Amino acid sequence: MTRNSLFILLIALLIGVSCKTDKNNKFQISRSKELAIKNKVHNQLLDIEKEQGWELLFDGKTLNGWHLYNKPDSTRFSAWEVREGHIFCNATDEAKIFGDLVTDKEFENYELVFDWQMAIRGNGGVFINVQELPEYKATYQTGPEYQLLDPEHMDTKTPMKRPGCLWGLSPQLNQVEAKPTGQWNTARIIQQEGKIQFYLNGALTAEEDLTSRDWITKINASGFKDAPGFGKATKGKIALQNWYFEAWFRNVKIREL
Repeated sequence: MTRNSLFILLIALLIGVSCKTDKNNKFQISRSKELAIKNKVHNQLLDIEKEQGWELLFDGKTLNGWHLYNKPDSTRFSAWEVREGHIFCNATDEAKIFGDLVTDKEFENYELVFDWQMAIRGNGGVFINVQELPEYKATYQTGPEYQLLDPEHMDTKTPMKRPGCLWGLSPQLNQVEAKPTGQWNTARIIQQEGKIQFYLNGALTAEEDLTSRDWITKINASGFKDAPGFGKATKGKIALQNWYFEAWFRNVKIREL
């Protein structure tokens, strides 16, 4: 074998080893990401989150801190239950008591984060500033709604009913799709001094000032024009909607601003 041939052979071997090492490194990185996602701990706060003032609204085991709207005594026979570390709405079981799940506490200036998914073609919502009083029979009579929507639902083509929007009042500020059925979405709601922002999977989807004339104008031009208590409050309870479709929630946490 000539010296040139030997040199070419060595170069080829080095390239082969390098490619194999690179593939192994990429596999290890990919595998590490998969394991991190698989083994991620849910419904718990990191130390840094505790320092930042975050609190869990769901402990992963019980519905402590929640009750049915206008029925503060019990959730025992309702469609809501804890299943495999999730708040689960068993909405298709007609033997269950129908009703939205609301927080025991009221909130005013806060940042709320939660993961959610709906059953296929599912439709639901999360309400803010809900007023729990005998004269109101449902959460939507007072509370603006963050829309939850499975991508297979027909309303995904209706601008003011798309996921993450302020239902019935404004279309998405930035177009974003909910993840396919069976995958988790992350929602974020920020309210401070009456100004609200909705986010879906990191994208800003709604922004309103509930103290402005523009907000009143939007209400008067919407299906809520005959609901005297709707959208008036900048403080209230948070509600999860029971709307005939199975729904799952996890990592529900809040911090006051």
